[in-house]
Amino acid sequence: MKFFVGVTDYEWYRLHASKPLVDEVNFWRPSPDATFKALHTGEPFLFKLHAPRNFIAGGGFFTKFLQLPISIAWETFREANGARSLVACNIDLASNV
Repeated sequence: MKFFVGVTDYEWYRLHASKPLVDEVNFWRPSPDATFKALHTGEPFLFKLHAPRNFIAGGGFFTKFLQLPISIAWETFREANGARSLVACNIDLASNV
């Protein structure tokens, strides 16, 4: 069985972990050239926290990859992007470029 481990930050994880039910998340990368071909639909996607935590904090099943402008990603996924607001998404975007 194939799986993928995506490295994420603690704040992204904490937002999702604070919810009683999470049925979908948007795991995004701030890049206009981003692609993702590591998994097929239904394969496991694990979430690992950045150092110093360095552990698997959760997981799900991959659905699909889409390249979207951040405004459309926010309209589509809202807090499932791992941020409480579009402004927070833009701040995260600026800090990761």
